[in-house]
Parts: sequence; C-alpha cells; structure tokens
Amino acid sequence: MTRSNPPSAPTRRHCLALAAGAAATLLLPTAHAQAWPSRPIRIVVPYPPGGATDNLARIIGDKLSARLGQPAIIDNKGGAGGIVGTDAVAKAAPDGYTLLVALTTSMLTNQFLYESLPYNPQRDLALVSQIVVAPVTLAVHPSIAASTMPELMKYIAANKGKLSYGSWGNGSYAHMAGAHMSQVADGDMAHAAYKGEAAMIQDLIGGQIQMAFASALNSKPHADTAKLKLIGVTGTKRMPILPNTPTILEQGLNDEVYQIVGFIGMGAPAKTPREIVQRLSSEVQTIFEAPDIAQRVANMGFTVTAGTPEAFAATYKRDLPVWQRMVKASGAKLD
Repeated sequence: MTRSNPPSAPTRRHCLALAAGAAATLLLPTAHAQAWPSRPIRIVVPYPPGGATDNLARIIGDKLSARLGQPAIIDNKGGAGGIVGTDAVAKAAPDGYTLLVALTTSMLTNQFLYESLPYNPQRDLALVSQIVVAPVTLAVHPSIAASTMPELMKYIAANKGKLSYGSWGNGSYAHMAGAHMSQVADGDMAHAAYKGEAAMIQDLIGGQIQMAFASALNSKPHADTAKLKLIGVTGTKRMPILPNTPTILEQGLNDEVYQIVGFIGMGAPAKTPREIVQRLSSEVQTIFEAPDIAQRVANMGFTVTAGTPEAFAATYKRDLPVWQRMVKASGAKLD
C-alpha cells in the first residue's frame, strides 16, 4: 500500500503572499478612490443658466477644479422642471464623473408631483451633501396695492381671476406656494411656468405677471431700485441679506408651506463608490468653510449647510413627509 504524505505546512513565504493578497483586496476600493479623478468631471445643473442654483454650481465647479486637479464642467441641462437633467445623472455611470447640483424639486418633490417620473430619487441618486438651505422672497410688481402679506391676501381675493403668479418651473416651490396662496385667498390666479428664474423675473418686472416667489439673488437688486416690492420671505428666520424684510410667518400666516425651506444639494448616480461620495462631500464642506465663499453664499440669501452624506440623508428623511403634504395640499400634481 502506498502511503500519501501529509500536506506540508505552509511556508513563511506562502503566508506572506496570502497576507499581501488579502490586504490588496481590502484596499481595492481605497485605491480606486485615490485614482479618482483622472479626467474631467461633469456637474449637471438641470435648469437653464442664470438662476441661483447655476450660480452656486459655478462656484463649486471653479473650486473643485482647483482642488482636484481636473476640470469640473457645468452642464446646464434644463427641461421638464428639472427632470431631463436629473434623469441624465440618475442613468449615468456611477463612477464619480457625473454629478448633480439641484434644488429640492429635482431631488425630492418630483416623486410626489409626477405619476410617471423616469427616475426615483430615493433609489437612483446617492446623496453627497446638502449645500445650502434656500429661503425665498415673495416679490410683487410695484403696481400691486399691498405691502404686507395680509394686505396681499386681501388684494388677491378682491381681484379674483385677474392675477397671475410665476414660477421657475412646473412643480417648483414657487409653483406650489403660489397655488397655495391662490387657494387660500380663493383668488383663482393663473400660473405662468418659466424655464428658469431669470425669465420669470424679467416678466415680473415688466408686469406680465403680478407676483412670484424668487431667490433673493434675483429679486433683491430689483427691489433696491424699486422695480419690485418684497412682501416677505419664507422660513422661520429673516434673511441676513434682507434684515428689514419680515418672514411670512411673522406676518401672521403660519401655514406649513411658508415655513418649509428648500435646499440646493449635490447628488451622484446611485452605486457611486462610497469613497468617492465621501471625498466629494469633504471637498464641498471645505469649499464652503472658506470665509469668502460663505459671504458670497450669504449675499445670495442662502445659509451654508454643507455636511456629510449621512447628515443630508437624515434631513431628507425628516422633510420628506412635509413636502409630500405640501404637494397634496397645493393641488400641484402634474401628469
């Protein structure tokens, strides 16, 4: 009978080779993240140029380019209230080279507004960082005989069917808040949806529409020259850039619609490597910690909230039911 030899004990060299292989396997994701970026990054803004989101994205693009050593190119991909650009990011390769900078509408509320949305923000997007929270102003044409929110509500009721309000897109906060105002005052106001905020502001100045919720960035310069009147601001605190403009809440209207504040955030395609998401989040936080950038953001009427993906997810989860109620109450459901 032939006796088989027992298996030999692993040599020291063999053990070291196994250990090295295991270590290399564990380090693969980190190595992948360290190799990123090796080519230009595309930051999709799902709205036309000229709006507050576009301005903020360009700040991020400039600073990221310098910090990462690769161009960060802004791609304004407007259409369908932000759906076209957001869907393009949701369907892009999850490799860290396609990013999204967008409003609450695109990243959260569209899922409640549309019956057949081509993307699911909770499934198809990775949350990178909330960048700022964005209260807005309620601006009216100077011809409107109202200077406070209670006066405006009475004016809307007294001019039933004669007024119109604008928004920077169907399903936007401006759309829903305007619809809510019209319903509460029984004003039967017409809604004019624009492809971006810049065009909306121009028609508001020209008197083609009578009122609109708009960013301080675009409304304040015209209020300073008396081309517009600012009735109030959303949120629970006054904007530092507009210390003399009271909140709508201060004026006695405690509707949830006027207290909720939208955000501008950064997202990426779902399944983007965690290391890249974390790196991007860290870079965004560093960018907005700089005093000069923080001041530029304050001048837009925004408050910096740049933080971790986990913090963004927690805020998103907290605000989700509020926005859902707001969509339902406003009647702003879209096809």
